[in-house]
Amino acid sequence: MDDLRDKWLTAILDAGDEAALEDVRVAAVGKKGEVALKMRELGRMTPEERQQAGPRLNALKDEINAALSARKASLEDAALEARLADEWLDVTLPTRARHAGTIHPVSQVTEEVTAIFADMGFGVAEGPQIETDWYVFDALNIPGHHPARAEMDTFYMGRDAGADENGNPFVLRTHTSPVQIRSMEAQGAPLRVICPGRVYRADYDQTHTPMFHQVEGLALDRDITMANLKWCLEEFCRAFFEVESIDLRFRASHFPFTEPSAEVDIRCSWEGGTLKLGQGDDWLEILGSGMVHPKVLQAGGVDPDEWQGFAFGMGIDRIAMLKYGIPDLRAFFDADLRWLRHYGFSPLAAPTRHAG
Repeated sequence: MDDLRDKWLTAILDAGDEAALEDVRVAAVGKKGEVALKMRELGRMTPEERQQAGPRLNALKDEINAALSARKASLEDAALEARLADEWLDVTLPTRARHAGTIHPVSQVTEEVTAIFADMGFGVAEGPQIETDWYVFDALNIPGHHPARAEMDTFYMGRDAGADENGNPFVLRTHTSPVQIRSMEAQGAPLRVICPGRVYRADYDQTHTPMFHQVEGLALDRDITMANLKWCLEEFCRAFFEVESIDLRFRASHFPFTEPSAEVDIRCSWEGGTLKLGQGDDWLEILGSGMVHPKVLQAGGVDPDEWQGFAFGMGIDRIAMLKYGIPDLRAFFDADLRWLRHYGFSPLAAPTRHAG
């Protein structure tokens, strides 16, 4: 019995890995192992011999199983230490150079515009991009024969899209002005909101894309005039373009949803091919504006005999191009990583209003 004990304890100690240890276990205490076969011999012994050999065999089996468990734990610890040594990493070493993600110029400029107008007391309103043509055209005093309602300019939804309960077909909104109507319906007057978002028009060249971004503003009260509109736009341009001196020119124009209407130009110069705002003898158109038409107020559920207000609209992509010197509007939507790394913004660069 002592020779059997020494044999298997030595074999267990010499097992170099878990696979070899399993082979030893099977050969020693498995169903057909040497110890198991000795246990079967007890049946052929006399009661006196069985009384002596039985306890010794059970003790041997228990000792071998304990040695197997201890050796297995030892092998597992050794394997873990080897793995930790192979996978060791010095956390004080500098990290690998990786390109950090950037904020798209459209997202950055939208946040800048929001921050500036929020400082003037404007809230932010949003609405659906798929609208009925009543919200996009009729509620904004745009007649049925207006060229903007033609299919060559507006994306109408397919016949399967159906229409609303009044039979008005669905379109991809061509401006964010429908949000003004929805805001008037929901909040009434007085009201002061900006409406940023995606809009869609059937146009595509260096300065136009079928989908672009726009922000519109609406202010309603009892005593609002064009003078308030002019001050609001001057303050915005001064803060957004980060220049102390701003000179705006209002040119009479026509929009169905405002009366009177005005295109707004900003003084600039193009010396040396570089655009400089607030100086020079040239003018650059940047937005459209005017006093809200009484029919638009009526469509939004606001009494035009009691309330009046101004509205304006500008392209977010366009003012981003002007401020950051981006030459081609189409590049905004090409998903070119090189372009995004060049014109993108740090995620930590939170926009704030310019101190001037």
